[in-house]
Amino acid sequence: MRILHTMLRVGDLDRSIQFYTEVLGMRVLRRNDYPDGKFTLAFVGYQPESEGAVLELTHNWGVDSYDLGTAYGHIALQVDDAYQACEEVRKRGGKVTREAGPMKHGTTVIAFVEDPDGYKIEFIERKAS
Repeated sequence: MRILHTMLRVGDLDRSIQFYTEVLGMRVLRRNDYPDGKFTLAFVGYQPESEGAVLELTHNWGVDSYDLGTAYGHIALQVDDAYQACEEVRKRGGKVTREAGPMKHGTTVIAFVEDPDGYKIEFIERKAS
């Protein structure tokens, strides 16, 4: 078994695709409209679905926003340099919600950014081996 994808419901699919591709550097892997169900699915990621987990962005037509709830945590992305990753997000118009620095009660360098729907994305800096 392996993880295939994580699904996020988004209020504006084009805005979300722009964030994940232009701000975080992912690629659109596939996109399909389902007129009978009144929804569109777009899959984004860093590698083909056959090689790793991706994000499924689900847009239900006519729904502009969602209550994120209190159970959802975040998406984690490994980065080489969390400080530089935050700077790149800012340059590309993204929102940094926690600046890069050591995590509380630890030494791992982390940061948090937020997508246009309010979903949190954690950057975890790769440790030197």
